Amino acid sequence: MPQLPPPDYPDDVRARLAADARELIARYPDSRSALLPLLHLVQSEEGHVTRTGMQFCADMLDLTTAEVTAVATFYTMYRRKPSGDYQVGVCTNTLCAVMGGDAIFEALQEHLGVGNGETTDDGKVTLEHIECNAACDFAPVVMVNWEFFDNQTPGSAKRLVDDLRAGARVEPTRGAPLCTFKETARILAGFPDERPGAVEATGGAGPASLIGLRLAKGEAPPARVVNPRTGGPEGTQPTAEEGE
Repeated sequence: MPQLPPPDYPDDVRARLAADARELIARYPDSRSALLPLLHLVQSEEGHVTRTGMQFCADMLDLTTAEVTAVATFYTMYRRKPSGDYQVGVCTNTLCAVMGGDAIFEALQEHLGVGNGETTDDGKVTLEHIECNAACDFAPVVMVNWEFFDNQTPGSAKRLVDDLRAGARVEPTRGAPLCTFKETARILAGFPDERPGAVEATGGAGPASLIGLRLAKGEAPPARVVNPRTGGPEGTQPTAEEGE
């Protein structure tokens, strides 16, 4: 039995989204290049990419729904089902895992009563394990709507999600101020980030990430090379006692 077409957006919502979509499309020489931003745009409307949203993208870009669906299902940043106001991701890649990421993820599953990719009953938090976000020098890392919370523990992570659910003000370790997932999706679509302080904020790399650049610029002394057998400067020989 053929699938029924998805319901359309209300007229006022479609008109508003269409105006935004045309602004995004105008930035590209080929309209289909705007598909990724348009998927973020429709995600900002409903909190996930619905069949209605994919049909809207197809209509605006003169694509088939199959072409849109192929892209929407490929990238993990596009949600395919309703999700929370705050996407709490725990890095469980190698370094974060050995530093405690696995323990944090297990603690949050038990604390929130949800599994991977599931949302709390109040609709506030969706928990998921995520791949490396290039913040290894701050491991273990938790991300909320792609903002960094560094050097976490099971206890601090549980306090974080409790504050999110309670509506308390939560400040990322670094980077831009925190906002809801829908607001984040609109920013990712390519619209200005109007949060106070967001323009000035940067993600910021840690000292371990920057030391190579500082060495190349002559801003840091070269590393002290140590003889692996003596513990002294490279080139020294072990004493008779050490060599025995």
